[in-house]
Amino acid sequence: MLRLLLYFLRLFITRRTLLYLHNFFTSIPKPITNLIAKIMPNQSDDLNSDPPPPPFDPSKPSIPISYPINSLEDLDSASYFTSFHYPFNKSTVPLHPPNSALPPRPRLLVCHDMQGGYVDDKWIQGGHNSGAYAIWHWYLIDVFVYFSHNLVTLPPPCWTNTAHRHGVKVLGTFITEWDEGAAICKKLLSTKESAHKYAERLAELAVALGFDGWLLNLEVKVDIGQIPNLKEFVSHLTQTIHSSLPGSLVIWYDSVTIDGELSWQNQLNEKNKPFFDITDGIFINYTWKEDYPKLSARVAGDRKFDVYMGIDVFGRGTFGGGQWTTNVALDVIKKDDVSAAVFAPGWVYETKQPPDFQTAQNRWWALVEKSWGIVQNYPKVLPFYSNFDQGRGNHISIDGAQVLSAQWNNISSQSFQPFLEYVDDPTSNTIDVRVDCSEVSFSGGGNLTFKGTLEANAYVSTRLFLGELFMGGLPVRFTYSVKSEGNSQLGLSLEFSSEMEGKKKLLLASQETNQFSSKFDETIVLHQPTKPDTAPGWVIQESNISMNGYTLTEIRAICYRKQPENSEHKSEARSKTTQDPAEYFAVLGHISISTSIQNTEFPPSTSWIVKGKDVEWGGSQGSKTLSLKISWKLKDGWSSRFPRYNIYVEKLIKQAVRPQGRKLETPALAPPNARNGKTEVAGEYLGESQVEAFYVSDFIIPSAISSLKYIIQPCDSGGASQVLDDAPFFQFNVEGQ
Repeated sequence: MLRLLLYFLRLFITRRTLLYLHNFFTSIPKPITNLIAKIMPNQSDDLNSDPPPPPFDPSKPSIPISYPINSLEDLDSASYFTSFHYPFNKSTVPLHPPNSALPPRPRLLVCHDMQGGYVDDKWIQGGHNSGAYAIWHWYLIDVFVYFSHNLVTLPPPCWTNTAHRHGVKVLGTFITEWDEGAAICKKLLSTKESAHKYAERLAELAVALGFDGWLLNLEVKVDIGQIPNLKEFVSHLTQTIHSSLPGSLVIWYDSVTIDGELSWQNQLNEKNKPFFDITDGIFINYTWKEDYPKLSARVAGDRKFDVYMGIDVFGRGTFGGGQWTTNVALDVIKKDDVSAAVFAPGWVYETKQPPDFQTAQNRWWALVEKSWGIVQNYPKVLPFYSNFDQGRGNHISIDGAQVLSAQWNNISSQSFQPFLEYVDDPTSNTIDVRVDCSEVSFSGGGNLTFKGTLEANAYVSTRLFLGELFMGGLPVRFTYSVKSEGNSQLGLSLEFSSEMEGKKKLLLASQETNQFSSKFDETIVLHQPTKPDTAPGWVIQESNISMNGYTLTEIRAICYRKQPENSEHKSEARSKTTQDPAEYFAVLGHISISTSIQNTEFPPSTSWIVKGKDVEWGGSQGSKTLSLKISWKLKDGWSSRFPRYNIYVEKLIKQAVRPQGRKLETPALAPPNARNGKTEVAGEYLGESQVEAFYVSDFIIPSAISSLKYIIQPCDSGGASQVLDDAPFFQFNVEGQ
């Protein structure tokens, strides 16, 4: 009988299941490991078939990585701050507006929990998976929690950078689970002093790394005698982080009760309210009943928006079933005027929902938008820039020129994401609009592609952004890049609002048009600035607009077809009664909004201090590999004005000595340019950095190379970048090593 049971278990427990468990938990408890070994000896061996890698030593130079803290000893020692990786893990994008409190309305908290955490997103300088998981519907989110089952989960800076850019607060997670977690809690809560000490360590980490607080998830039974110290830990963390970081949050998870029991209440009541009273909110467990949000609101009183009713997107016992019916729970929560906490939206990605991740993701978040509504608006301040990059792709372009043709991912690279409306039935719309990573971009790795059919006198309007941008007395410059085919035209519709003057709608178009002028108050004909370095195929459109006293509330793309200029052709066009639809194709590369006084003055290369350190050589016969850390800073010490840097390297070849009577042969590496007695090969794009450092790992150096010139190209928040010839650089002599 036992053999038969083991046979069926082998059929139904796959290696994929075991690997998921292995990733989901920090470690599989010993009894489970033993059971796996008995049930599936070959499969369990697979988990450990490869020789174990050497222990991770965060003090040694290596490719910058995000990682958690797994013990109280490491938390107490503050060893994280002496790690080689610490400077790279700092987020650099401040939350706007700074020090702001959450709005007094129902809020949406999203708890990421994707494949156990620290997957593609752990590579701070970017990874090589264009299919990596990302979130881009930030305009529907108020708070983002980075979650894993490690003791101290520190959000990778890519999430904090992008969330802050979109006005979303970011929390890390402190969690205790199982027997190991119970032992940790016993030590943490042994005295009031230890409770205070560890609370202060957590506050220090959030402030130093630039995220906004903590989710506290204690899922162990706590000795009743240690409950006073637990309250000390929670309240001291809340008070300390509030004083160090105004606008920060500490949120309690509905698990341990005030009497120390591990008992999920699924609502706010007298058993968990004491923790709610000393924090900024409570994340309610998922298995609540329909009347629990209303009951919780009554208990919370005037703090009802600080109650976040949990929804598990995987649907594990959650109200409404999660998955494609997550909106059922959201509707109930919104009706009862409390907040929502959506757990594991990565379900769409992990379960490979058809037809593809991008489509399924847009469809799922459209349900959230329909139920909950938009909670973030932008643009809010100037300059505003979006190249529609989702932080992943198959190429990277800068000013229309492609600098990388390989898969990549880096969520930090996300620019402001458009508020695209999901169309469930594409046949109902003549133009399909999507963020596209395959079409060559003007900037970054994405763009907006408009493709379909369009009748001659028709137009299609697509929502891009909903804003709150007050227009002052200075003219505001609107710039965007377009690539189109045939007579396809792409304009922008701008809607403004004023308490005194009401609403006003402007059309920005490349030429005067009367096709749909009745739909707009004014048509502004754009001009094309002279930019000799603009890549072929891209057209830059630009106009200055004065709307003093108005607020920009909406930006839409307008797809239309160019009308014949010749009067004879116009007559022929009008005589067609069928108005047959024609193919339409256009690409929107970027949108930039700024004032004339916001043109960046990039300091010359002599204004910078650039250093190289932590040099390590490797490689085999005939070639070398080089690893090193490059760091830079302005001599005046002011470093916050540039949010991003592009990193290039030029391989410099020493001119060979030419025998008399013999022509000098050019090395077959690239078309050379003579400069300063050396042959200079075109620069190679290495990546980007949001901090003032970049780590080059195992860079292969052919034998003909004598030196390397690393170029750091500062970029401003409006999308402009410094001319490479004027940018700071670090030159490294290869011959002398």
